[in-house]
Amino acid sequence: MTQTVDLLAIAAHRDDAELTCGGTLAKAARADHEVGILDLTQGEAGTRGDAGLRAAEAERAAKVLGVAVRLNAGLPDAHLQNDEPSRARLVELIRATHPRVVILPFPVGRHPDHRIASELGRDACYLAGLARYGAPGAPHRPFKVLYALAYREDPVKPSFVVDISEAFETKLEAIRCYASQFDGARAAGEIFPTGQDLYELIRVQSAHYGSLIRKAYGEPFFCNETLEVQDVLQLGVQSL
Repeated sequence: MTQTVDLLAIAAHRDDAELTCGGTLAKAARADHEVGILDLTQGEAGTRGDAGLRAAEAERAAKVLGVAVRLNAGLPDAHLQNDEPSRARLVELIRATHPRVVILPFPVGRHPDHRIASELGRDACYLAGLARYGAPGAPHRPFKVLYALAYREDPVKPSFVVDISEAFETKLEAIRCYASQFDGARAAGEIFPTGQDLYELIRVQSAHYGSLIRKAYGEPFFCNETLEVQDVLQLGVQSL
C-alpha cells in the first residue's frame, strides 16, 4: 500500500517539482505535513544524464526537501499523452496517495510534457473521485488543485505567493542534487537564459516573487477558483 500524503506535487520530469515548488514542499514538510512528489516520467529522453542517474538524484533531492514519498508513473518522457492508459495510471496513484492538495504544472509552457502533464493531472484528479471509474483504489478527489506559476513570462497574476524565505536554501540544495542537469547550465525547462548561472537565475526569480509579498523569497501559484477570506483584518501584504 502506498503511503498517503497531505500535499502531492505532480510533475512531468524529475527536478520539475524542485524548480517550481520545492520551497513550498520543504515548508510543508517542516510544518509536519506529509508531502509527496509524483514524477510522470523517468527523464530518459533528456539531453543530459540518464534515467538511472536522475533517479538517484531525485532520491537525494527528496530527502533534502523532507518529502515522505516519491513515486514515478513510468510514462514516456517527451511523449506524454492525456490518453486513457495515462489517466488510469494517475488515478491509481492519486487514490493510493490520497492527497488533500495537488500541485500541477502551469497549463502553458514551452515543453510539451509540461503542458500535457497539467491537463493530464487535472483530469486524473477529477476521475479519481468517480466511484465507477475503472482503476484500482477507493475513490478520492483532492480538495484543492494548484498550478505552479514560477518562471512565467506571460502576464499571469499569481492567485497567491508562498513565503519560502526560510526554506529557500533548502530548495536550492535540492536543485543542486541534479548536478547532471544543472551544473554549468544557463537555462532549464521554463527558465530562459540571461547569461547568468542557473542557480543565480533561480535566486533572482524567487526574490522577485518574494518581493510581491514583501518577503525575501517566494513561490507563485494560480488557482481557477476564487479564494475565501474569513477575516479581512488578517490579510497580509501592505497596500500603501
